[in-house]
Amino acid sequence: MPASGHDAITIRPSTLYFGTPVALVTTLDERGAANITPMSSVWALDDRLVLGLSGQGQGCANLLRGGEAVVNLPDPPLHAAIERIARTTGRAPVPDYKQALGYRHEADKFALGGFTRAASHVVAPPRIAQCPLQLEARLLHARRSTPGADDDAHDPGFLVIELAVVHVHAHPAIVLDGSRHIDTSRWSPLLYVFRHYFGTGERRGRNFRAET
Repeated sequence: MPASGHDAITIRPSTLYFGTPVALVTTLDERGAANITPMSSVWALDDRLVLGLSGQGQGCANLLRGGEAVVNLPDPPLHAAIERIARTTGRAPVPDYKQALGYRHEADKFALGGFTRAASHVVAPPRIAQCPLQLEARLLHARRSTPGADDDAHDPGFLVIELAVVHVHAHPAIVLDGSRHIDTSRWSPLLYVFRHYFGTGERRGRNFRAET
């Protein structure tokens, strides 16, 4: 017989990535070199994005200094390209905690992942042309959410960062003809579910506030 809610058991998962979209955050370092930060701790509310980023990551440092980023949203076919850059960092030297996980420094993640740069319209960091949705954004607020010190190589902590979206790009293939709306029958975000990649399945229904 199927288990009921009363049959739930207590578990201790190693991660709580229960299913969120993958994002590729592009930023610029102090020399103007572009970096790509793969992440999945992002959510949207109206024209605001909230990101959770490691306090020792190069992308976080770039964003706090430059105040601009592009949040690129890939679709499922891009998972292999993302995995090619997954164990790399733009930070040199590589922080101790990342070295322990097998990370290495990579100066050009665009080349390694096979991504194409596209100029942004409002912000300085480039977009990733292959991503069907590209959100240009500016920094509004950032606060440390865990106690790790900025220079603590063993406890990087993470920051909660709020961005304002200032320009949105979408591939024509996922936009309803003659509208500003995404065609939800053709747009499928890449999801990160307990460290596995998934696409979305069939549509089950619509919320009363859906415009299309």
